Amino acid sequence: MPYSQFTIGKVKEDFHLTTVEGVRFFPDSLEPITPSPRLQGILDDLPWAIAVDTEKARSEVIINPVLLEVRRILDQQISVFSGEEFNIDANVGLNGVCDFIISRSSEQLTVEAPTIVIVEAKKSDLKSGLGQCIAEMVAAQRFNQEKEQAITAVYGSVSSGTQWRFLKLEQQRVTIDLTDYSLPPLEQILSFLVWMVKSG
Repeated sequence: MPYSQFTIGKVKEDFHLTTVEGVRFFPDSLEPITPSPRLQGILDDLPWAIAVDTEKARSEVIINPVLLEVRRILDQQISVFSGEEFNIDANVGLNGVCDFIISRSSEQLTVEAPTIVIVEAKKSDLKSGLGQCIAEMVAAQRFNQEKEQAITAVYGSVSSGTQWRFLKLEQQRVTIDLTDYSLPPLEQILSFLVWMVKSG
């Protein structure tokens, strides 16, 4: 069973998770990060991606450029994977393709531990992607443990490109920030993503 088959209820039951809803886990003191002229230029195509309104268009035109900007901000010391097979344990359904994976390794040819952020792209209904994103976060947590690169928290986001909802997995507890953060503006989303990469 691939990641996409997981609902929130199923992922909680299968992996014995508890959820905390509506809690913001970002520090209030985060400074906005000004996007580069390059990213601002790329996002001139934002109206096109919204009009076409497919997951693929939103992923390619909005989400991927934002994640690559985070990589540039962090001096290429992280890796960003798009559409990567992430088969951790097919026996329990932790297999399939992740829309986006961020690893703290700078190596780009293969996913290395620790994996710290998972981003799941959705066309519109962000809630429908939460179970899938949590399952991918559990897979990242297990991958890190297997590679002896366990970290305190694995972060996730379900995003339409213009709306972002964020999650945090610590041990068996998933915190879901129920605020949908808008893009634009870019500054807040960039600051959140950079903080997650540094904090994971």
